[in-house]
Amino acid sequence: MFLSHGKAHIHGAGVAEHIWSADHNEFLESMADASESIVRYFKENIVYINVMCNMSVDCDCCAEAEDPAIADIGILCSTDPVALDQACIDMVYASNDPGKPHLLERIESRNGVHTIEAAAALNIGNRDYDFIDLSNH
Repeated sequence: MFLSHGKAHIHGAGVAEHIWSADHNEFLESMADASESIVRYFKENIVYINVMCNMSVDCDCCAEAEDPAIADIGILCSTDPVALDQACIDMVYASNDPGKPHLLERIESRNGVHTIEAAAALNIGNRDYDFIDLSNH
């Protein structure tokens, strides 16, 4: 499978040659580090959008991802990428979808929230947020 050098560098937690063998938490922190570079570059000139649809338990790196595990939740946006990701994970936890346990098992067994924690520790955003629902407007 071909991956770009940048993606291999992130998956390898800073060492592209360790793409599939890096420590898992270091890989998650590497994703936060990569995000920090984007945030620092664009500063306040960016809006982050997460589309919560067709959510599979598999990473987008998988050649053949498992079918979606949970129904579409919606589209969220923010000027704070950490708050946005925290809101998304909170919405998954609050969902009544029957596929939720399968998705949460994958998130929890892989320490998925650690990237949010690491990004907050880098001060690129805040895990606190105010949720404004525009679906009725």
